[in-house]
Amino acid sequence: MHRVVAIAVTGASLAGCSSLSLDSFKPAPPVVKVAMESVPPGADATTSLGPACKTPCSIDVPAPDAGFSVTFASPKFQPVTVPVQVIRNPGDFASPPTTIIEPSPVFAELRPAAPPPKARKPMRPKKPKPPKAAAAPNPAPAQPATR
Repeated sequence: MHRVVAIAVTGASLAGCSSLSLDSFKPAPPVVKVAMESVPPGADATTSLGPACKTPCSIDVPAPDAGFSVTFASPKFQPVTVPVQVIRNPGDFASPPTTIIEPSPVFAELRPAAPPPKARKPMRPKKPKPPKAAAAPNPAPAQPATR
């Protein structure tokens, strides 16, 4: 009976080792705080990485290897997209590596959207004018009454 238990425990422990992969040893990508502001405040700020908030706000995003963008949108205003650069400074023996974003804070000034065009009444086609009667030649002068 002890052999069966020992075999079961050994099998379970080996099964756990098989699910271990080298990916679990990779460090998680650094997270950076992105502060976002807009004029007027209260715009929806959406990153190309997914997270979003209403300005003024700040969110934590995993730092990508390349840059990303933030799109600001608000009703009655034109949307604005701001590119964001990710700058990685490798550390050395004295300091750890750092990741910063530029610009910080990410800022956008939204401009009012153009007013929608006025609804125009559909124009009816003009009725064709009746053709003018052919011009009659000048009538002959009245002849004096004969006596």
